[in-house]
Amino acid sequence: MTAELVRGQNHTLPQTRLEIRVSAGSPVVAGATLGDERGTVRGAEWIAHPASHRVPGLEVSRQAAADHRLAVDLDALPGEVHRVTVVLALPVGAGRPVSFGAVAAPFVAVTGLDGTEIATFTLTGLDTESAVSALELYRRQGAWKVRAVGQGYAAGLAGLFADQGVAEAAETAAAIQEAVASGLARSVTPPPRTTEGERVRHPAGPAAAGAQAPAPPVPEAQPAEPLGDPASARTEAPGGGPIDYAHPRRQTSAPPPPPPTAPPAAPGQPARPVAGDATGWSMDERLYNQIWGMFEDLARAVAAYRSAVDFAESRMDQELDRALSDPRNRIGGAGDRAREAARAKRDELTGRAREALERDLAQLAAESAVVEPALPAAYAGWDNPVWHAYHVPMEIPMALRLGDLRLGEAPDLRIPLLVRLPLERGIWIDSGRTASEAAASTTGDQLRGLAVETAVTLAARLLAVYPAGEFSVHVVDPAGAAAGQLSPLVGSGVLAGPPAAGAEGVASVLAHLTRRVDLVQMAIRAGAADSLPPDLDTGEHLLIVNDFPHGFDDRAVTQLRYLADEGPSVGVHLLMVADREDARAYGPVLDPLWRSLLRITPVADDHLADPWVGHAWTYEPLRTPQGSRVLEQVLALVAEARRGGRR
Repeated sequence: MTAELVRGQNHTLPQTRLEIRVSAGSPVVAGATLGDERGTVRGAEWIAHPASHRVPGLEVSRQAAADHRLAVDLDALPGEVHRVTVVLALPVGAGRPVSFGAVAAPFVAVTGLDGTEIATFTLTGLDTESAVSALELYRRQGAWKVRAVGQGYAAGLAGLFADQGVAEAAETAAAIQEAVASGLARSVTPPPRTTEGERVRHPAGPAAAGAQAPAPPVPEAQPAEPLGDPASARTEAPGGGPIDYAHPRRQTSAPPPPPPTAPPAAPGQPARPVAGDATGWSMDERLYNQIWGMFEDLARAVAAYRSAVDFAESRMDQELDRALSDPRNRIGGAGDRAREAARAKRDELTGRAREALERDLAQLAAESAVVEPALPAAYAGWDNPVWHAYHVPMEIPMALRLGDLRLGEAPDLRIPLLVRLPLERGIWIDSGRTASEAAASTTGDQLRGLAVETAVTLAARLLAVYPAGEFSVHVVDPAGAAAGQLSPLVGSGVLAGPPAAGAEGVASVLAHLTRRVDLVQMAIRAGAADSLPPDLDTGEHLLIVNDFPHGFDDRAVTQLRYLADEGPSVGVHLLMVADREDARAYGPVLDPLWRSLLRITPVADDHLADPWVGHAWTYEPLRTPQGSRVLEQVLALVAEARRGGRR
């Protein structure tokens, strides 16, 4: 029976191999410290955190996330360790909550490796604190217990570490936050939970092996995350003026339940998948929520499998150590029999874990086979027949597909990477060489060409999913190096103007968009949106920047950073094609720019992380089928609609 702890209460732990699961309404940093008999942390090597996620007997997540799974093996801790303290902290950064009083109360559960809950604790009563000692596992008279702590620190991680006796506490805390900031820049953030907006999970659903303990409901006032807030909105003009970047389907109440699903499956058989079986106001929203549910299911199923395999390997090592520590087993056949028995047990555990994973993957593959053909154009790949029936929409969709995500355990199962519209952050297509196998087999010139082609297909998608005349694309190509790849946009006539070249062209486009951002911001703040100049286009704008920073002086770099920071809130978005190494001369000046953008690659690369367990997901960009003219056909229809709107 699960023990629901309150602050200060303790509970005996029945086993020494555990998982600690954390659920929060906002991304948090989850770590742990090891303490001696007095609770003192003797050094940085006794702290597990995203930049150093493993210490003996303990492993934590590598990034900030709303959900975490910490693995604990109490038997593997150093002998002088008598206390393990689970630490939670809020990541620092613009737009992020600064205290736990501003977010939902975190929920912590101590479970066995099979997911059975042993003890839970909800950290209520926090206010100005930005770091908290959530709970501690401590050794008392040879037995291990768990205690609910809930001690918060307004001084953050530095104050918490100082209280535990860590030397150079402030420096250690700063290093952790720096590592977390780098991780957040590559993290895909899902939609926040709502009390009635959860994914409908089938009885034999994909995440059974890795399901988490239920988290407390998240209040509706939670801050929106960069990529996935179903109710996220752009700044609206007071008084209902002409500038409104709110999503047209924004709702303030909970969505209705999902539509009826397929008839129940026969006993013992997995439920048959149905497209759109999540909650939502429309089929688009239900499919959007279903895809995010598939993403989460796959992340948790693979996490459960990897955890089981690690446990089997660790158990085999321990059994071998115990068997071979006896000198009598080192002669004769006893040692060989011990090795065979340990390996057989390892293989049995690993095999059972693989069988569970294969069941989950089969269910997800069946669901994907049903969902993919049902996707609207904005969510579909270029090879989906829906594009052959394309027509210019009357309103923007909820989201846009940027590419596909997959994991090594399921190379044939791809989950669409969806981002909400309007875009809340810019996109950076990395044209530099990465460590991926696909990049290693591609020359530098090919990578740069593929990066521009990726930018063109993304721009075409954005133009295609917006109503005619409500989305404009500008291109900056200082040296004219991408003329060939840009030809679909240029030839169709969908660009707001010819690609800008040279220093003067760069300065002109940046000045135009900077002026637009300034004027719209001032009008909104003054409540005078109706007084904007008549020649000002209040639609959404996308700026494609190729080959940055070539052709950019210091003033242009400053303007670009300004557009990246201030543009999205008033409908100006950035799509950069750049090799970060080329911008190294600017040093830390451009670091905030890279972190503010969602990085994707022109070839397959495992650089994106999920927010639940921090897997490194392989991202694959969307390509048009070989020999297909679907891109040109779609752009021609967009251009025709734009010309009709100007008559």
